[in-house]
Amino acid sequence: VQLQASGGGLVQPGNSLRLSCLASGSIFSINYMGWYRQAPGKKRELVADTSGSGGSITNYADSVKGRFAISRDNAKNTVYLQMDSLKPEDTAVYYCNAGGRNSDFTYFVLWGQGTLVTVSS
Repeated sequence: VQLQASGGGLVQPGNSLRLSCLASGSIFSINYMGWYRQAPGKKRELVADTSGSGGSITNYADSVKGRFAISRDNAKNTVYLQMDSLKPEDTAVYYCNAGGRNSDFTYFVLWGQGTLVTVSS
């Protein structure tokens, strides 16, 4: 199983960006998918995550509430992060994380490779 994140780039403050993360491989089920970010000189922090049946439970960092939205396409094993009203302080490398079961029912917890988001005028 592997995670492939995409969608990062350079945007101006106030604009939007959508990140995607695809989980591929011999997957039986995915219980958890989330987005984290790490800015230069700072620790990695949770941005938003989704868990529960089909991703019905969502959770957001206070700093992004009302601006970011996480969603899942369970048929595609993909999680998205819609980021609106971006601010310079959102600049970071964004990582996706997923946990679930492989086809042999062993558990997996994986990190994607990271995608850089730069918010600057």
